Amino acid sequence: MKQIARVLVILGLSLGFIALPHQQAQAGNLSLTAWPSVSILAVQPNKADRKLAEIGGEKLDLNNSPLRSFRKYRGMFPTIAGMIVENAPYEKVEDVLKMPGLTERQKKLLEANLENFTVTPPADVYIEGDYRLNTGSYD
Repeated sequence: MKQIARVLVILGLSLGFIALPHQQAQAGNLSLTAWPSVSILAVQPNKADRKLAEIGGEKLDLNNSPLRSFRKYRGMFPTIAGMIVENAPYEKVEDVLKMPGLTERQKKLLEANLENFTVTPPADVYIEGDYRLNTGSYD
């Protein structure tokens, strides 16, 4: 109990001494009209942000979502997700069921998740440099 009290006293004194010079500087400023200058930064959305806003964020876009995004659906990552990315672009969500090499199990898994997908035109910002294939695993 004594150790906790000592730590609290030391912490309180340390914080008091750190804040003390700041309080003295504020007390010396008697100008009531002096406001700190604030710079306003205008942020404009980039291409990737605009595309995400278009998609809506709730569903995965079969033509633009990166491979790692498919991890949120059990059984999709990495095999089926890799197949989806490799066989893109798609015109409609159901086209994903026509991918070559799908097993019956994979097809059933895709059918069960069709409502989680959407399709928008491929965006250069997401498909340049094989960004969609980058799993982010750097072991």
